[in-house]
Amino acid sequence: MIHIKTKAEIDTMREAGHLLGKILYQLGEGVQPGVSPLDIENHAEVLFKEYNAIPGFKGFKGFPNICCISVNDHVVHGIPAPKPMKAGDLVTIDCGVKLDGLNTDAAISVIVGGEATGTERTRKLNQITRKAMYQAIRLVKPGVRIGTLGNIIQKTVERAGLTIIKDLMGHGVGYELHEEPQILNYGKKDTGIALKPGMTIAIEPIVSAGERFIETLDDGWTIGLKDGSWGCQWEHTILVTEHGHEILTEWVG
Repeated sequence: MIHIKTKAEIDTMREAGHLLGKILYQLGEGVQPGVSPLDIENHAEVLFKEYNAIPGFKGFKGFPNICCISVNDHVVHGIPAPKPMKAGDLVTIDCGVKLDGLNTDAAISVIVGGEATGTERTRKLNQITRKAMYQAIRLVKPGVRIGTLGNIIQKTVERAGLTIIKDLMGHGVGYELHEEPQILNYGKKDTGIALKPGMTIAIEPIVSAGERFIETLDDGWTIGLKDGSWGCQWEHTILVTEHGHEILTEWVG
C-alpha cells in the first residue's frame, strides 16, 4: 500500500531530511586518505548526538550501525570497517534520519583524496551514477509513471558503458524505511504506477563498472560485486508536490 503523506507528515520529513543532508555533507567532507569507514561511523555518531537526531538504520532488521559504508567493490549495506582508505578509493555513505516515526534516506559517494586521485573509470562511475539520479529526479511530478524514472536511469548508465545492478533499487519511504512502490533503476517509459502528490520516494541508482551480479559477504550485511568490479550509489528522498517535486535530503553545507 502506498501512503500519501499529510502536510504535517511532510513537514516532519522535511525537517528530518534537512538534518540528514547536513550530516551527510559533513561526513563527506571528512573523507580523506587514512580515514577508515569506522572513523566515518564514529563521526556520524557524534553528529547525530550534536543534532539530537535519531538514526533510521541502526536496529533496522538488526542492522548494527548508523551508516552503511561501502568501499570499492562493496556496493551497499557495508558494515563500517577499521581498514584505512587510500587515495583513489570510492566510498559510499548511506544514512537515514528518523523523526516522529517518519524516515528519510540518502547516500553520497566520494572519491577518497578528491576527484583527481581517482582513475578515469572511477570518476566516470561516480559522475554517471550521480547524473542518473538527478536525471530521474528532474522528471518527478504528478502523473509520471515510475517506469519512466527507471528508463532514464538505465539509459544514462548504459549509454556510458556502465551496468545497472538490477537486484537493488529505490523505494517508497515514510513510516517504514522501505515502503511501496519499488523504484526500479531500469524499465520502460510510461509503465508502472503514476506518481501522486504527497508520495515520498527514494531514488537511488546503484551501478557497477563491470557486471551486475552481487553476493552477500560473511558479515551477513555487506553486498559486494562477484566479479570484483567497483560499484557506486547515490540517493535522495523526494517529495512529489502538486506541480513537481522537492528534494527533502538536499546536501547542506
